[in-house]
Amino acid sequence: MVAATPAQKRDLNLVAGSPESIKNLKDKIKNVVLIVMENRSVDNLLGGQQLHNLDNPISKGPFCNPRNLTDPSQGKVCTEAKDFDSILDDPDHSVHGNNLEFYGSFSPDNAAISNGSLTPNQQGFVHEQLRVHGGQDDPAVLAKQVMNYYTEDQVPVITAMSHNFVTFNNWHSGVPGPTNPNRASILSGTSWGHGTNDKGFSNHQLPQRSIFQQLSETNHTWAGYTAGGSDAQYFSWTIASGKNNANYIKPFESFFQDAYLGRLPEFTFINPTCCGVGTTSMHPSGLISDGEVVLKQIYDALRNGPQWKETLFIVTFDETGGFHDHVPPPLAPRPDNQTYTETTPDGSTYTLNFDRLGGRVPTWIISPWVRRGHVERLGTDGQGKPVSYSATSILRTLGYLWDFAPFNPRVAGSPSFDHLIEMEQMRNTLEVMPNPFTF
Repeated sequence: MVAATPAQKRDLNLVAGSPESIKNLKDKIKNVVLIVMENRSVDNLLGGQQLHNLDNPISKGPFCNPRNLTDPSQGKVCTEAKDFDSILDDPDHSVHGNNLEFYGSFSPDNAAISNGSLTPNQQGFVHEQLRVHGGQDDPAVLAKQVMNYYTEDQVPVITAMSHNFVTFNNWHSGVPGPTNPNRASILSGTSWGHGTNDKGFSNHQLPQRSIFQQLSETNHTWAGYTAGGSDAQYFSWTIASGKNNANYIKPFESFFQDAYLGRLPEFTFINPTCCGVGTTSMHPSGLISDGEVVLKQIYDALRNGPQWKETLFIVTFDETGGFHDHVPPPLAPRPDNQTYTETTPDGSTYTLNFDRLGGRVPTWIISPWVRRGHVERLGTDGQGKPVSYSATSILRTLGYLWDFAPFNPRVAGSPSFDHLIEMEQMRNTLEVMPNPFTF
């Protein structure tokens, strides 16, 4: 009998969440490293990547937005190659900003969204950029900032990650809003009703169970490497349990020593520096090239350390940051009964029920146990229905790896990616990432 190829083994056995797939995941992966970058969409950062099955401007575009949603005579702006290394006019990524960018209204009808009669048209990105920053910069520059995309040669590290490992075509942020609620969603499955970067995060007031609490209470090891505060400190448990000390929250520089010496814990969470000039998360006005340097440094340390053959490196972004993406965000299960209400710029009141996802963000899984250059499209939920991957897919997958139940209905309804871990190891994985450059 002829032995099955790796692809045939995958097709026969590795169905997401199946016993065979979970066993294979546990056999191959002992260490997970997660870094969450800042504020980029798939169309923006991956718009120029020439990958089969990647739905982006270079393959499916151009995509266009009107300059003014209420005055068609002002014309349109379409996606073009080459964005800026630094964006000085930070696009709006508040809840109401996302509403305007997705639906053309600061306060769309929630009932119509829920029943499917109102769907996102992704037409408000240029309008909102001009509304927020009009008069501060040339309107043509403002439009390019949110509509243009990076070419493969501008972002060599992103290009190498995409062509050598697994890129997700349909991965959405957990909350259609700003940074901290989305980071909380990645780590706990919910923002607990927070829709803005309020003091609840800096005051350690989030009461929900996080991945850090889960791992500590089940005797798994973890550490947060950071150049400033760690997202692990959002949660009241982290402070009350004393897990915010130097054994758990470590300086970013010590990551490299731990990686090269094989001392990384089972779960490593990395906070890049944010936000502004000289920071490394790719958040405006930090340089894209500075963010690429950090990704290269982390990859090179993992690839050339003794834990590489048992490591899964996840690179994702918290949210889209107000940059254009043409793929509409889908509905999703509510994680809990929390809501968030704000007053919008036009004086209306809007309440977010957390029953839909945010924009599409770049995400990769990197390991010697994944398929080279694969673009993963939709996943499947618990009922086998095709759905988009999202922020909470990480918790769903880690639950299979470390035997814990979903924290809430949002996590339970999220597709896992355990089946993307192969039975056969990839040969000749890239030894070092290429060198980034400023542009």
